[in-house]
Amino acid sequence: MTALPETPAPSRSGILVAVVGPSGVGKDSLIAGARSALADAPDVRFARRMITRPADEAGENHMPVSAGDFGQLEKAGAFAVSWEAHGLKYGVPASVLDDLDAGRIVVVNGSRSALDRFQAVFPRLVVVNVTARPDVLAVRLAARGRESAQEIEARLARAVEPLPDSFETVTIDNSGALETATRQLVSLLEDLQRK
Repeated sequence: MTALPETPAPSRSGILVAVVGPSGVGKDSLIAGARSALADAPDVRFARRMITRPADEAGENHMPVSAGDFGQLEKAGAFAVSWEAHGLKYGVPASVLDDLDAGRIVVVNGSRSALDRFQAVFPRLVVVNVTARPDVLAVRLAARGRESAQEIEARLARAVEPLPDSFETVTIDNSGALETATRQLVSLLEDLQRK
């Protein structure tokens, strides 16, 4: 009996766009604005992370999951990438790999601390580094009322750490009008569609 040729590994021809930046910088608002603007774009998908945190009306549109269920899902291979940060566990569903194999662009709220993992899994990775001036971030963080002044100071100190040069990075300053920064993200995604 003749052996069948091995099936080649998927090419992952699509592009994973990981939106990162410090808390309060407006990542969720930018992603929501781009999702709305590109609702009719068949080749752009917006992935929802699973997080071991309850759903929050004001925050990210994520899929809440208990820590126990997260561990079981992780063992079962339900995530393309998973990581832990700030006492929470985060997972990007493995279904994004199907979209990437089909050549689509997938946008996901990422994490600076997990970018090495993203780079290992997604050959075509673009990092969108969302920034804002420290004074703007301080006001936004204080308005959320989730952290003490000391915790806000620590977050602001981490916010200025540069990303490594090993990533293809596009920086969007969200210090001003949200519409301006959203247009920049939408323009980037439209440019990536043409590549």
